[in-house]
Parts: sequence; C-alpha cells; structure tokens
Amino acid sequence: MNNPFPTIGAHAPLQRDLAATPPVVRLRHVRRSFDGVVALDDISLSVQPGEILGIIGRSGAGKSTLIRTINGLERIDAGQVEFDGQDITGLHETALQPVRRRIGMIFQHFNLLSAKTVAENIGLPLKIAGEARAARNARVAELLELTGLRDKANAYPSQLSGGQKQRVGIARALAAKPLLLLSDEATSALDPETTHSILELLREINRRLGLTIVLITHEMEVIRAIADRVVVLDHGRIVEEGSVFDVFATPRSETTKSLLRSLRPSLPAHIAEHLDVAGGAEIVLRIDVSGDAARRPLLAEAATELGLLPRLLHGGIDHVGDQPIGTLFVAVPAPGPGDRARILRHFNDKVSGLEVLGYVTDPV
Repeated sequence: MNNPFPTIGAHAPLQRDLAATPPVVRLRHVRRSFDGVVALDDISLSVQPGEILGIIGRSGAGKSTLIRTINGLERIDAGQVEFDGQDITGLHETALQPVRRRIGMIFQHFNLLSAKTVAENIGLPLKIAGEARAARNARVAELLELTGLRDKANAYPSQLSGGQKQRVGIARALAAKPLLLLSDEATSALDPETTHSILELLREINRRLGLTIVLITHEMEVIRAIADRVVVLDHGRIVEEGSVFDVFATPRSETTKSLLRSLRPSLPAHIAEHLDVAGGAEIVLRIDVSGDAARRPLLAEAATELGLLPRLLHGGIDHVGDQPIGTLFVAVPAPGPGDRARILRHFNDKVSGLEVLGYVTDPV
C-alpha cells in the first residue's frame, strides 16, 4: 500500500495497567449544540497518561469542538469534563486559567507573533506567567535543543519554513511543562515530508517526556503514523474507538471504512470492468488479512489444501507499528458451485475479511 507518512516507531501496547491508572482527561455524556445544530452528542471517553490518542473525522464531525471542551475553551450544554481528576465543567474563567497552563496547544496555522523572535515566541507563556528571566531563558534553551531550533533562536517567523514554524509552536506549547498536549490539525498545512518530521518529533516528545497527547486530524495516515488509540467521530458521535491496529484491521463503522479507503488498495478499473456477477471460470475475492494471517503463505496453502492455483491480481501488505495488515485481490479457479463453496470455507477460516467481487472467464 502507498504510505506517504512512514510508520514512526512501533505501536507497542502501553506498558502499564491503564484500567488502574486515573485518566488525564475524562468526558462523560458531553453534549454541545450551536443554534440548534448538534456538535457533540453524548460523548464519553478517557485519555490515559502517556498515550497518544487520535481523534479523526470529516469536516463538521465535531473534532474541534471536542478538543476545545478539554481545555474549557468551549462550554458544554450537558455532561462533565474532568482534567487530572478535577471536574472543570462549571469553573469560571479565572479558575480555568491554572488548568489551561497545564494544557499545551499546537495549531494548524502556528499562531506565532511575527514581531518576536523564535526564542521570544517560545518564552512568551512563561513571561505572561511571571517566570523570572533566568529561569525563562534556561527553559527556552532546553526547548530549542529539544525541537532542533537551536540555530534559529534569533530568527523571526517570516524567516522560517512551515515545519520550523510548527516546531516553534510545539516548543511554545511545552514551555510551561504541561501535563497534556493538544494538537489541532497541526500537520494539515504541511507537505508529507515535513509532516513526517513533525510527527516524529511528537512521538519522541511522548517517549522522552511521557507526555500525553491528543491530536485531531482528518488524515488516517497521521493516525497510523503516531497514535496508540483512535476515536472516530461522525456528526458529533463516537462511531468507533479502539487501538489503531484493531480499528485499521477490522473497521466496523462505514465512516471508518470510508476514511481508510485511501490507504487500502482497490481493484484496478480494468479488472473490475471484466467482472461478471453470474459466473465464470475463476472467482475473484477480496481478502483482508492482519496479524498472523498476514504472515502466512495464504496462496501456497490454498494451492495445497484446495488443489487449485490462485492468482494474485492486486493488493499488498502494509504495517501498523510492527503488525502487518493488508488487502489482496485473488482469482481462484472455481468450475462448479461446490468448488466455490469450498474455496470460501477455506479462506473464511484464515482471514479477517472476505468478499466475493464476481467472476471472470478469461485471465485479466
């Protein structure tokens, strides 16, 4: 499969008992509407310490509203929002300020001050908080090193590339040593190569600092590259939730399947136009495989156990972390109804998804 954003690290299971760990964020039955239009509809979710949670959905799904409820920028109509064990649902603005200082935020369009240098932009939250100059400068120096911007300290935003500007935004978000980092479409304005470098930086920050990250995106490539877990939104509701591998391997909702379509191979048009639904010499199958099934010699097993020679028409194997996942399009000789039933039974026991696409009479 074509992967513009290579996998960053391995999506190994989190090394702790998440069920026994208090969440950094917990939303309970959150609802929010604007002029009668529902933006969030009974949202309940938790974000565990040290994980990277990806929230994905199409435009208008409620992603931005959801992320803004976490730091109290968006007031909810019903439900409860907890941060680090504290109910922040009804806090007034003054009481919310110390909460927000523990939540870093990075944005799609960087939001840098053009008249301030890189170092000044990074140190601004600390200056506003009244941090002493020496401590502020020391922290800025740490963050310049962490984000690879040491030689850009005195540069202005107009002198930076898009990727460098986003690194400044990340450094600024980390200035006050937050417990949580929120990323609002932070890579949407970047090219694929720069996106990869920014995601690599975020994964490294997560690993080195143990920082919890919640990112929203409309790109499944971003989810695959960095997230441990994913929440799929559609019209303000959670339609799917789980580990990235599980959701990619066996998507349940139509929304998820649609979002994954660009990452999965499809039957080439010149083959699809030759398909016959009535019958033919070969049955054409779509086979989804993941985990151990993707490591097996499926076609060789079929040839041995069925006594038939399958042909690989199209497809491929990709990886989510260190786990293989793929889609294969296969043509198998099926001269009679009994053969077709036998073929389907054989593959159905070995794969995660199986679909009969049609039949062909001549090789395509």
